[in-house]
Amino acid sequence: MNPEFEALFAEQLQDVYSAEKQILKALPKMVKAAKAPELKKAFAGHLDATRTHVVRLEEIFKARGLSKGNKKCHGMAGLLEEGAEILASDLAPAVRDAALISAAQRVEHYEMAAYGCLRAFAKVLGDLDSAKTLQATLDEEGDADRTLTQLGEFTINDRAALAS
Repeated sequence: MNPEFEALFAEQLQDVYSAEKQILKALPKMVKAAKAPELKKAFAGHLDATRTHVVRLEEIFKARGLSKGNKKCHGMAGLLEEGAEILASDLAPAVRDAALISAAQRVEHYEMAAYGCLRAFAKVLGDLDSAKTLQATLDEEGDADRTLTQLGEFTINDRAALAS
């Protein structure tokens, strides 16, 4: 197998690991900032899922004999910085909730792209156990995105539009 491709896989694992660790720091702030109980619950549930995602990545690093490294995911840092701007804003609570959903969905889509690529890389490398693990996380990220879409489309956005 091409060593550059294997190195790419390792680097991309380190990148998403950094992203997940950054999300672990940001989600409690989002839970606190959300006003709608159902949004608080969704963020809290994803915080628990994110902890699991970190553990899964650590298991892949261990199984493949790879270092977690100390790479910083700059893409996630930028997305979370935008989310922090929402947290610091003085938007009406319902509007802030809609903005938080928007920011969170950007994060979810970034994660889904990363996990989809990693799963495909693992398959090519013949690491079907890692591919299966990465698919499980990809599925959970998709579930989180769908939950946020439903909250936005069926409750939060309407509240935001009517907020005064």
